[in-house]
Amino acid sequence: MAFESKLIPILREGVEIVKMISFKKIKDSLAKKYPELEPPIIGKFAGALVNTIFGTPSQEESFVVFARNHADLIAKEQTSLGGMLEEIRIPLTDALRIQSLCDHQEGLDNTAILQQAQELGILLVDRDLPLPHSFIELIRRLGSGFGLLLPPTPNTDAAISH
Repeated sequence: MAFESKLIPILREGVEIVKMISFKKIKDSLAKKYPELEPPIIGKFAGALVNTIFGTPSQEESFVVFARNHADLIAKEQTSLGGMLEEIRIPLTDALRIQSLCDHQEGLDNTAILQQAQELGILLVDRDLPLPHSFIELIRRLGSGFGLLLPPTPNTDAAISH
């Protein structure tokens, strides 16, 4: 149990990194598609789509109002998410499944989020559930590639494995 209680926060951090990468990808795609929109609007728009993917709607009033006022446009762009996120579908699938696993360990059921991701063309159904170590390694590489994480140093890896 002690191991599990340390592992879940680490896995959730990995999910957050995938959320950040998804946000960046969606934001870039929306900025090209809607050049007339101001960057702060594009940011809120991208945030609303990421929140939809992960089932984590923002409770902050300005975001709630934005989502309500732009519900039609958000719903329209949800259908394009598979294309916007095509190149990160593997880590996105893994992150959604890891989030579901962590939620399950904490007594929550978010299988509807996985179903929605499948319907949106994001979830790779045939992909196996990643082992925690594999997921963490994937996130390290991905986070480093996007400049969100420093690559692990050999000394750090050696210290962790002992």
